[in-house]
Amino acid sequence: MATPHVVPMPNADAAKPFSPVDNEPPLRWQRALHLAPLAGLGVVRRAVFFALLGWVPIVLWAILRGRFVDAAIGEPLLQHYDVHVRCLIAIPLLILGEATLHASALRCFPQFTGSGLVDDATRPRFEAAWRTVRRWRDSSLPWLFVIGAALAWTFADRAPAHGDTMSWAVDEQGTLAFGGLWFAYVVRPVFVGLLLGWLWRIGLLAMLFVRLARLDLSLVPSHPDRAGGLGFLETLAGAFAPVSLALSGVLASHWAHEIVYHGRTLAALELPAAAFVVVWSLLLLVPFAALMPLLRRAKRAALPSYAALVARQGRLVRRRWIDGASDADAPLLEPAGVGPIADAATMFDAVRSMRSFPIGQASLAAIVLPIVAPMLVVATLQIPIHELLLGLVKALI
Repeated sequence: MATPHVVPMPNADAAKPFSPVDNEPPLRWQRALHLAPLAGLGVVRRAVFFALLGWVPIVLWAILRGRFVDAAIGEPLLQHYDVHVRCLIAIPLLILGEATLHASALRCFPQFTGSGLVDDATRPRFEAAWRTVRRWRDSSLPWLFVIGAALAWTFADRAPAHGDTMSWAVDEQGTLAFGGLWFAYVVRPVFVGLLLGWLWRIGLLAMLFVRLARLDLSLVPSHPDRAGGLGFLETLAGAFAPVSLALSGVLASHWAHEIVYHGRTLAALELPAAAFVVVWSLLLLVPFAALMPLLRRAKRAALPSYAALVARQGRLVRRRWIDGASDADAPLLEPAGVGPIADAATMFDAVRSMRSFPIGQASLAAIVLPIVAPMLVVATLQIPIHELLLGLVKALI
């Protein structure tokens, strides 16, 4: 008996839950090397592996050379917080963040179809958009560029030229010893590669939202989420918290070393800190900004219709209950109509308050707080907490 030939449905792939992380080339490569399991992301395993790969050789070298706590030349490794933070916190967070984005995407994206935003007429273009983004996610070309860019940056940005940053690794001849070379040519490329990979994922989400913004999604302008029914995207903003914390932690740890051991002041760091907060926050908002034209169009088209509904209801109410007209009966005023169930004026106010941006203040806070938190810790090095609290108490009373 011949084996039946199963022909896959053309839209089967588009119907699968989408994750910007699952099945991307680095994950496939790490699965082939058994760094990641065949099922799942294995972020904890990979985070521990790359953390120890970067940190342990440097620390062992520093201990064996007597340069971990004290150093006859340069500075001891223990004082350079940024080395430890980069290896033990930032790199693991950049990997653990993959699970956060993966879980958030699997919760959010099915709601495009589950909430009725996509109707039968829009579905073919909707599924085509997903297929295009999936092809880019699965393509090796962007990741080969990421790896090439990370290596090019490593060899173009000479580590010995970093002065104090690498003073813990300079030997008697003034050149980088093993610990410095490991940091420069293993730790830094891994960190830069992970960072560039996240920039690609942000770009991938922006590409997806640009395509969805071109569709005629069935938005509900009066939806209580004030985003036309796209409020489920709020949770996606918080998925980048581990990445923001990692980058801010590296900067803050470097600045902490500068403050503690080189007398740098907070005033000198205000401008670079503010620039980082603004630039990185705006970068994370780029994918969501792609949906702004869609929301604006929906609000602009809905306002006149809902205003007319309110006016029509108001005229009927006046004719029926004030003028006493016998011909003022209409379904709009009956118990099954709009009046008793959902006040038309309230619906109009909901449309008028509809945002042009798909996420609100809570999501903006979820983006900004992980960026600011490590910097606030650095600020306590020159602004003691007890003095700050005492000043607040005095100001209040």
